[in-house]
Amino acid sequence: MPGRWTVRADRQLCMGSGMCAAVAPEVFALEDEKASVRRPKTGEDTTVLDAADICPAQAITVSEAGRVIAPRP
Repeated sequence: MPGRWTVRADRQLCMGSGMCAAVAPEVFALEDEKASVRRPKTGEDTTVLDAADICPAQAITVSEAGRVIAPRP
């Protein structure tokens, strides 16, 4: 489906900073002091890309059609 992104958070890498939940609370939450994805499938949303980019542990990935689009280099 066009415009559909897959969002993942690696709980093993997550440091629990909460930055993702602060930037995109509709997509991310902290559970047991680790990032959790509320909506693993989302439309194009730059705040989701921002959350992946600012994650200090680079624990968040955003993919579109199997290609990682965030974090951005």
